[in-house]
Amino acid sequence: MKKVSLLLIVLLLVGQFYPISISKSLQAASDNSFLFDFGSETSPVADGYTRISNTLLYTEELGYGLSKTVDSRDRGGPDDLRRDFTNGSDYSFTLDIPNGDYFVRIISGDEIAFNRTSFVINGEDYGNVTANAEEYAELLANVSVTDEKLTIDIGENGRINAIEIIPMVQIDSLKVDSVDYSSPSVTLSWEEEESASHYNIYRKTEDGDTLDKMAEAADGTYVDADVEIGTTYHYAVTLVHHSGIESDKSNQVTIEMINKQVAPPSIPTNVTISNTEAEGVTLNWNQVSGANSYYIYRANDNPAEYPSATFEKIGSTTETNFTDDSVLTTRQYYYQIKAVNEGGLSEPSATVESSITQIMKRQMERLDRALVAVQSNGGVYLGWKVLGTDPTDVKFNVFRDGRKINKKPIENSSNYFDPDGTADSTYQVKVIKGSGEKVTKEVNVLTENYMSVALDKPEGGTTPDGVPYTYSANDASVGDLDGDGEYEIILKWDPSNSKDNSQSGYTGNVYLDAYKLDGTKLWRIDLGKNIRAGAHYTQFLVYDFDGNGKSEVALKTADGTVDGAGNVIGDENADWRNSSGYILQGPEFLTVFEGETGKALSTVDYIPPRGNVNDWGDGYGNRVDRFLAGVAYLDGERPSIIMARGYYTRAVLAAYNWRDGELTLEWTFDSDAKGNEAYAGQGNHSLAVADVDRDGKDEIIYGAAVIDHDGTGLYSTRWGHGDALHVGNLDPNRPGLEIFQVHENASIPIGYGIRDAETGEKIFGVDMRADVGRGLAADIDPRYDGAEFWASTSWDGSVGNGLHAVDGQLISQNKPKSINHAVWWDGDLGRELLDHTFDPSSDPHGVGKIDKWDYENEQLVNLLTAEGTRTNNWTKGNPSLQADILGDWREEVIWPSADSEELRIYTTTDITEEKIYTLMHDPVYRLSVAWQNAGYNQPPHTGFFLGYNMSEPPRPAIVTGDKLFGSDKEKPKQK
Repeated sequence: MKKVSLLLIVLLLVGQFYPISISKSLQAASDNSFLFDFGSETSPVADGYTRISNTLLYTEELGYGLSKTVDSRDRGGPDDLRRDFTNGSDYSFTLDIPNGDYFVRIISGDEIAFNRTSFVINGEDYGNVTANAEEYAELLANVSVTDEKLTIDIGENGRINAIEIIPMVQIDSLKVDSVDYSSPSVTLSWEEEESASHYNIYRKTEDGDTLDKMAEAADGTYVDADVEIGTTYHYAVTLVHHSGIESDKSNQVTIEMINKQVAPPSIPTNVTISNTEAEGVTLNWNQVSGANSYYIYRANDNPAEYPSATFEKIGSTTETNFTDDSVLTTRQYYYQIKAVNEGGLSEPSATVESSITQIMKRQMERLDRALVAVQSNGGVYLGWKVLGTDPTDVKFNVFRDGRKINKKPIENSSNYFDPDGTADSTYQVKVIKGSGEKVTKEVNVLTENYMSVALDKPEGGTTPDGVPYTYSANDASVGDLDGDGEYEIILKWDPSNSKDNSQSGYTGNVYLDAYKLDGTKLWRIDLGKNIRAGAHYTQFLVYDFDGNGKSEVALKTADGTVDGAGNVIGDENADWRNSSGYILQGPEFLTVFEGETGKALSTVDYIPPRGNVNDWGDGYGNRVDRFLAGVAYLDGERPSIIMARGYYTRAVLAAYNWRDGELTLEWTFDSDAKGNEAYAGQGNHSLAVADVDRDGKDEIIYGAAVIDHDGTGLYSTRWGHGDALHVGNLDPNRPGLEIFQVHENASIPIGYGIRDAETGEKIFGVDMRADVGRGLAADIDPRYDGAEFWASTSWDGSVGNGLHAVDGQLISQNKPKSINHAVWWDGDLGRELLDHTFDPSSDPHGVGKIDKWDYENEQLVNLLTAEGTRTNNWTKGNPSLQADILGDWREEVIWPSADSEELRIYTTTDITEEKIYTLMHDPVYRLSVAWQNAGYNQPPHTGFFLGYNMSEPPRPAIVTGDKLFGSDKEKPKQK
C-alpha cells in the first residue's frame, strides 16, 4: 500500500476546521479515521462513531449519506455497534473524502437471521459477505480514492451495521539503534504514529523466503535478544490500527551479527560420538581457543550421498559436549560442529555419523518359493522367489523329472529357461544356503501363460423394486489363509447394479469368496442387504494380524451379514435400506473373520461411526459412506487394522489391533477435533501406508495429508482431494520416499506434482487450474534417473502437460495414453503399463492388456492382450489384483474371464538377469497389495527404488521364522 502523502495528512488536519467537501458536522477521529454506525434515527450509537440513520440522504453540503431511504432494524444486542443496521436493496453510501489510499472495514450481520449482502466499492465488486444468525461478517478492502468520493453500493437485502474508513499509514523510519555482540541482541526503533494500537515486528534470516511476524511492540522500540552470532537478519515493522487493520510493512533494515574487528575461532577437532542410546546421541570435541560457544548441526541423511541433504543447526552450547535428544535410534544421523565468538563462526568440523542401535523387525508372511513353470517359446520358462530372509549369496539348482538340468548353481537370478522341457515335465528347485524350505514342491507345466482358478459364480437376484441383477468377479486380495506358505485368493463379487455413492437405487448383496490356487473354494461370506454394493463401501483387508501364520480377513459388516460358517451377525431380519437404496440408519460393525474357515472371530461397533449424516458434507448419503482401509505397522513390528471414513470434508481414521483373540481400538483421528482442521478435505479415493519419517513405524498417507503412527497429524499440504496417489522411492537421488498425486480443486496452485513424503515439501508441481483426474508414476525411460510421471485432466488421458522426469524436467509433450496402472513384467528393470482396451459406448468393461513405452519413438508397444478377460470399475480398467504372487520378483496380474467363471493369474515368461527378493517381503509393497482394493485401485510401489540403474536393494528387516515348510532333508525325487 502507498504511504499517505504529506499533502493528504495536511488536508485531513485542515479539514477538521475548514472541511473540504465534508460538513462541519462530520469530523475525522484523532487518528484521521471516519467511523460510521448504521441504524435508525433513535437507535444507540457506539462511542466515537457517527450515526448513519436509514433516512440520512447524501447531499453535497453534508458530504456523506445514503442514496435513498431504506428500512432499519434494532435487535437489542449484542452491543451498540452491531445491534442495529440499515436494511434495503440496491442502495449506496457515499462519503466525500480527500484523495488517497484507505482501509475500509464493513460489518454486516443480524442477531436473529442469516445474512448475505453484496458490496461494490468505487466500482470494484467485492462479492458477498455471509453470516449466520448471531454472527457478524466483515469485509476488509484496500481502496484508492481519486475523485474525492468513496461510494459503497449495497446489493439485495443489504444489511450494514458499521463502516470504518482509515487512512493508510506506513512506517518508513525503521532503523537499527545498537548491536550487542557479547550478549547478542539488536535494538530497533521507529517514529510512533498516533493511529497505532501496537506494532508488529517481522524478521527473516538470510536464507529465509519471507518476513515472518516474531513479536509485537507497544511503542517505537524493540530489542531482539533472540539473535545468533554469524547470522544476518532482515527486519520490518507494521502499524496495527485500533480496529485491528494492519498496514503494509515498513522499510527493511539489515544487520549481520559479526564483529569484523574480531577474528573467528578455529575449527573444532576430535569430534566423536560417545553415546547412542534411546534417549539421544552425545557428541564430544576438543576446546577451541577463543571460542565462547559452539553450534551443533545435523543432517538426517549423508550429504556426500544425497546432494539434497543439508546440515541444519539444532542447538548451541558453551560446553564441549552436546546431547541430541530429538533423534531416533532406528536411523543414522550426521553431525558437524562450528566454534563461535564475536568474530563469527569457524568452518565446520569433520562430519561424524551416529549408529543405529534399535532395529525393528516386522512380522511378515512365511512364503514358499511359488515355483511356476510355463510352456513358452519351444521350451519351459521357470520362475521362483528369492525370499527377503535369504542371504545375498543364495543359489539354486533346477530339477526336471527328478534330474538336475543346470550345469552350475544359478546365483544371479531366480528364473530359468529349459529348452528341453515339455508340457508333461515336472519341476522342483533346490535351495543352496537359503532360508526356509530347501526344496520346493513339485509343479506341473502350465500350457498357457496364466493359471486358471475356477469360480463358483453366485446366482443373480431381483431388487425390492423389481430390477434383476447378475454377478461378476470384482476386486481381489491374497493372503496365506491356511499357513502352508502359498497364497489364497479372496474375491469380492459385485452385483450388476452396484452403485457409486452419488447414485440412488437398490443393490444386490456383496459376497466374499476364498479360493486356493487349485480352485478349491474355502468359504463364502454374504454381507447381507444392509451393506450397499459399490467401490466405496466394502474395503476388505487380508493379512496375518495376530502372527499365527495364517491371514485373517477384516471388513465392515452389518445386521444380516452371514459368515463363512453360516452364522448371522446382528439381526438377520433387519432391513435398514431407505426408499432410495441408501443405508443411513442401523448398526455398523467391524468383524475379523478366520481366514481358513470364514468364521467370524470378533465383531465390534464400527469406528468411525456414521453419526449425523450431514456432518460429512451432504444429507442424502454420498459422503458419509466413503470408506477406506489399510494395514499399518504402527509399532514397527506387528500389523494393525486401519479403517477410515470420509475425505471430501470431514475425515476420520481408526486403528485397531487383533491380538490374542481380541479386537481393540488403539486410536482415532478426527479432522473435526481441535487442531486438526487442516486435515479436512484432503483425502483421496484411496490411501497408502509407508514409514515416511523413517522411525521404523508406519504412517497413513491420506491423500494430501499424512497421519503419524500414533494417530496424530504429521502434516497437511492443504492441496485437497484427488483421485490418484503413488507412494514409494520414486527418486533414487533423494533420501526417503516421495509422493506423487493429482488434485481436483482447480483453485489450488498444483494440479499434479510430487512432494517429499516426510515433510510434505513440494518438489515439483504443475499448475493446471483444472480437475486433474488421473496420474501415474513409473520408471519407463532409462535416460532419466528415477520414475517418470504424467497426468491427465480427462478420462481418456488427452489433456495434460506432458511427460516429466522425477525432478520435474519436461521430457516431452507426448506421454503415454495409458494412465491407470504400472507393472513390472518383462526382463528389464523398467515398468510396463497395465491397462485395458475400452469402448464405453459398447461395453462398460474392457479387455486387460500390458504395453511398454517406446521412449525413442514415444509410443506404446503391446506386450500382452489378455483375450477372453474383462477389467473392472469402468474407465479405471482395474484387474482384480496385481501382485508378486508366483515366480520371481516380477508381478502377476489377475483378471476374471469375460463370463466370470474363472480367474486367470497371468505371469511373465520373459527371462531376466535381475535377482531381487520377492516384492511381497518389501513392507511398502506388501501393504500396497493389502490396500489395493480400497476405493479407486492404485498400483503398488516399493519402499526401495526399483528401476533402471538401481542400486542393490537393502535387505528387509522382517521376521518369518527359521524352518518353514518341509524338511531340510527333503530331496527332489530321482527318476
